[in-house]
Amino acid sequence: MALWDRFKESASTMQTQLLAKKNDLKSGAFRDASMAMCALVAAADGTVDPSERRRVAQLISTNEVLQNFPADDLQRRFDDYLDKLTADFDFGKVSVLQEVAKAKKKPAEARAVIQIGIVIGGADGDFDKTEQAVVREACYALGLAPSEFDL
Repeated sequence: MALWDRFKESASTMQTQLLAKKNDLKSGAFRDASMAMCALVAAADGTVDPSERRRVAQLISTNEVLQNFPADDLQRRFDDYLDKLTADFDFGKVSVLQEVAKAKKKPAEARAVIQIGIVIGGADGDFDKTEQAVVREACYALGLAPSEFDL
C-alpha cells in the first residue's frame, strides 16, 4: 500500500475516532489547541496563500467535532494563530505550539488535536513532509510519541 493511501486510511480512521469522542471534546483548551494545530498545518511551509486559508477554514467549519464551538469563534482563533505564523514564522510557531500544549493535561484531547492535524493535513490529498513535521512537533509539545500516529 502506498504511503499516501496509508495516510488517507489513517485520516479516515482518525475522523471516525474523533466523532466517537465528540462529546468529550468541549474544553477551551481543546478548542484553542485544535485551532492552533490547524494554523500550524496551514502554514507548515512558511506561507499561507488565500486559497489554502479558505480551504482550511472550510474544513474547520464542516468538521463535526469542531461544531461543539461557535464557527465565528473558531475562525477568529484560527486567523489569530495564522497571523502570528505569517508575521514571523519561527517566533509564531513557538507561541502557537504553546497553545497546542495546553491540551496536554487530558490525553484524549491531546490525541484528538493530533488527529485533527492529520485530518486537516491530508484533506487536500497531499499530507506533505512539512505538514508531517509540524504535526510531529505538536506530538512532542503534547508529550505524545509521533510513532503512535505513524509520523
